[in-house]
Amino acid sequence: MIEYRNLKIALLGAGSVGSRVAALLLEHGDELASRVGAGLELVGIAVRDVEAERDVTLPKELFTTDAESLILSADIVIELMGGIEPARSYILKSLNSGADVVTGNKALLALHGTELFEAAEQVGAQLFYEAAAGGAIPIIRPLRDSLAGDRVQRILGIVNGTTNFILDRMDVDGDTLEDALATATALGYAEADPTADIEGFDAAQKAAILARLAFHSAVPVEAVSREGITGVTAAQVERARRSGYVVKLLAICERVVDPVTGEEGIAARVHPALVSRLHPLAAVHGAKNAVFVEAEAAGDLMFYGAGAGGLETASAVLGDLVSAARRHVAGGPGVAESLTAHLPVLDIGKVQTRYQITLEVVDATGVLATIAGIFSDHGVSVETLEQSAAPAARPETVQPTAFGAAGHGATGADHITATLVIVTHRASEKSLAATVGSLAANPAVSSVTSVMRVEGA
Repeated sequence: MIEYRNLKIALLGAGSVGSRVAALLLEHGDELASRVGAGLELVGIAVRDVEAERDVTLPKELFTTDAESLILSADIVIELMGGIEPARSYILKSLNSGADVVTGNKALLALHGTELFEAAEQVGAQLFYEAAAGGAIPIIRPLRDSLAGDRVQRILGIVNGTTNFILDRMDVDGDTLEDALATATALGYAEADPTADIEGFDAAQKAAILARLAFHSAVPVEAVSREGITGVTAAQVERARRSGYVVKLLAICERVVDPVTGEEGIAARVHPALVSRLHPLAAVHGAKNAVFVEAEAAGDLMFYGAGAGGLETASAVLGDLVSAARRHVAGGPGVAESLTAHLPVLDIGKVQTRYQITLEVVDATGVLATIAGIFSDHGVSVETLEQSAAPAARPETVQPTAFGAAGHGATGADHITATLVIVTHRASEKSLAATVGSLAANPAVSSVTSVMRVEGA
């Protein structure tokens, strides 16, 4: 067999993931080469500061601040800098020079994925990004390759380890959100500024990437409906536990049919949701991630593992590196992204889902009939209703930013007689949100104390 020449590998960024990728490549280079059929030579690591401390010790002669020259000398470029610029420009330069690119940059792919994939296709290069959506979890290849002949109907993903850790602490240990976040920060799961995680930005970027792959259509990140976990209270988590649910921050991508036009489209959303404890996603604890795929022929599939961490994410990056290197050895152009379906991204109001709504109601004749009438007026059917004595003190009300202003029909706590916990049948998000708004405005309702979507049932 003719031995293939060594492939030159350039690494951009030497943070937690990048430094571990470099260390593993240097340590296991011979073994990786045997899988590829060519040597893998790390020719340099581009960084902003060559003297900065790294997570692992690496040869100093590999470091450079001249990223552009390094790119032009490489067959494969690994981009682990993060951020939008200069990462976008460097990836475009790499692709236009004919190099394949491996990246874990979810923010960049969510915002500029179409531009980058088109650039790769024009020159016959390929962009690999397994680490961008699920850390160490292999989900990109299954969606892109294994399920390419199937029809994916829906994806439910726990794709942010920080928020899953926080909600799991609230569920298992009874922590408040503030206490759980403090623990996550102390353990290194949360950044000093946790906004991207707890407000759902990180999960929304991953949802855009997963939806693009699953439905072969462009999904702009700004089209992903987003709600974080900052409004989740300990009382909601406890109520969920008593009802047989667990609260999870879900990224949901699904096929949706417009009820007016009959047109098929897709919807992508991120929000806290109640998940039955019988569902596989309920068993995802700590900072782990999982992606649950519902496909027409393959049925239900779940991919579970570490969603973050330098070493774990490095595994996904090196897997992409081996794939890119094998492509070079085999020859031929890269495989283009499949975006031929052109499904429109529909508004979340057209999504069909279920709600659990908790109300405090006043002492008045016919209250249940009034509430039933509100649901009927909006075409929403009630699946279950539980009634219990209300607490003596007025509970906190639902955050107005999520579902509209909370109601305060009563003049004082003396008028509250009961707590109602209502779970609806599936209905459009638009109808359900309108129902909550009407409940909040009705004098029979003292307060809407909690509204949670119910998913995965």
